[in-house]
Amino acid sequence: MSLFNKIPLGPGGNSLEPDVPAAHQPLAERMRPRTLDEFIGQEKLLVPGKPLRTQIENDDIGSMLLWGPPGCGKTTLARLIARLTRSEFVSFSAVLAGIKEIKEVMAVAERKSRSGHRTIVFVDEVHRFNKAQQDAFLPYVEAGHITFIGATTENPSFEVISPLLSRTKVYILAALPTPLIAELLRRALLDKEHGLGNEKFEASDDVLMRIASFANGDARAAYNTLELAARSAIRDRNGVLSITPLLLEDILQRKLLRYDKSGEEHFNLISALHKSVRNSDPDAALYWLTRMLESGEDALYLARRLVRMASEDIGLAEPGRAGRASGARAGGGVLVAGAEVQRAVYSAGRSYGGCSEDGSGSCAAAFAKCGHGTYEKCGLWSGVQIRAQL
Repeated sequence: MSLFNKIPLGPGGNSLEPDVPAAHQPLAERMRPRTLDEFIGQEKLLVPGKPLRTQIENDDIGSMLLWGPPGCGKTTLARLIARLTRSEFVSFSAVLAGIKEIKEVMAVAERKSRSGHRTIVFVDEVHRFNKAQQDAFLPYVEAGHITFIGATTENPSFEVISPLLSRTKVYILAALPTPLIAELLRRALLDKEHGLGNEKFEASDDVLMRIASFANGDARAAYNTLELAARSAIRDRNGVLSITPLLLEDILQRKLLRYDKSGEEHFNLISALHKSVRNSDPDAALYWLTRMLESGEDALYLARRLVRMASEDIGLAEPGRAGRASGARAGGGVLVAGAEVQRAVYSAGRSYGGCSEDGSGSCAAAFAKCGHGTYEKCGLWSGVQIRAQL
């Protein structure tokens, strides 16, 4: 059994996916665009006249890396390129393939290139390949035996080796806006060939917008939610399957936020928290703090960052107050500064010592609230309140 999935050749030698999707395929797979005109989003890359679209239409593409969050269209774009160019398309799984399999495919591609045939090698989740596996592509990309297309959710500067980066063009794909995802969902409800149009589904614009909002920019997640709702809908007397807000509430239960504890999104959010404190924006600071806690961030890590914020973002704003504490209460909390800020904020770590015992709810309350009394009893000397008062 081969590890590499090849898209069969269609009329004119173009690489095509099967025209009739299997019945058991997920809705997200069935609804993948078949042409560039069907592709919604990424206008900065794919509107007529943009360089990438021109390359695709002229069948003259180079090696590239597609970087973006899940569900933004990376794999779909790679498959569209395969459909619209006269090249053999070979898809690698970074989870299953090893150096031996890579070299086998590269040897075949080299022989074909000498006879005038081009091969597009698509590697999904390329950041999962180690350095040696990525190195195996280099001589073939350098010699032009293959056109390399990699897709990753991680920053290529960190996860892709420099020699491969220098031989590819990085295209950044953005998360899809909520209105565009809602449009995709509406299209799926009406599409009789690939979507849910063969049944009488009824869903208000508000319901579709809620699904799109909870998807957090991930079209695949939105399709999966819609498909689950469609399967759970109850037919009324008129034969209509209604996707109601109550049904959607039962299915969604809660919003799953995009987050990774050690990757790009981790640093994006902690940076947002720092900047919110520095900008004296309490609402934003509490939002980013709560979002990290809800996503599973280590509470002690956040406590250490609060210490750093107290030292860098607050203490330096009023260097004359270093080593002094005002003792004045502000908004039910305690206002401290300088060295006392560090001490007070560091105490958050102590109040977090019982996190594993009390549960994440207690942790969130300890960070987000500052009760009456001395600063040792205060859960959040979040630079939020302190910075706002200085």
